[in-house]
Amino acid sequence: MTEFHELELDRTDLRLLREIVEDGRISDVALGERVHLSSTAAARRRKILEERGMVPRYAASPDLVRLGFGIVVHVSIELVSQTEQVLTEFEEAVVKCPSMSYCSFVSGDTDFMMTVHVRSFDDYDRVYRKELSTLPHVAKIRSSFVMRPVAQRNVPPALFDGLR
Repeated sequence: MTEFHELELDRTDLRLLREIVEDGRISDVALGERVHLSSTAAARRRKILEERGMVPRYAASPDLVRLGFGIVVHVSIELVSQTEQVLTEFEEAVVKCPSMSYCSFVSGDTDFMMTVHVRSFDDYDRVYRKELSTLPHVAKIRSSFVMRPVAQRNVPPALFDGLR
């Protein structure tokens, strides 16, 4: 995939992107009205943004609390080593964890950071015992329970600085 930089997006592209981030289901008519383009022009430019990979997918954001998964746990995982084989085997296994919603390889004192959503503390105990502790090559697991969310965004507002 080709890498695109901010300079390749004009002001109208950024305005379109801002509106799409706010409402991925926005119609071409409404999108055009919000950015002062015809619906045809808005649709064409949206398609270009999608083809360039600027909007790789659209997804719903379900209310996990209402669905019974009100406890969020950030999990730090340290592996026994960072050899290619160890990293690969861990990554192949972690994507199969049904309670994990996000996992990334990170720098610093830990190797991976993961977000887990559970129904209760007993549920997390089950996840810890049946999913996390069975992952290959794990040396240490640290769990931090989210007390309350402070901010959550799909993109940093700085992406749209200067657009008013």
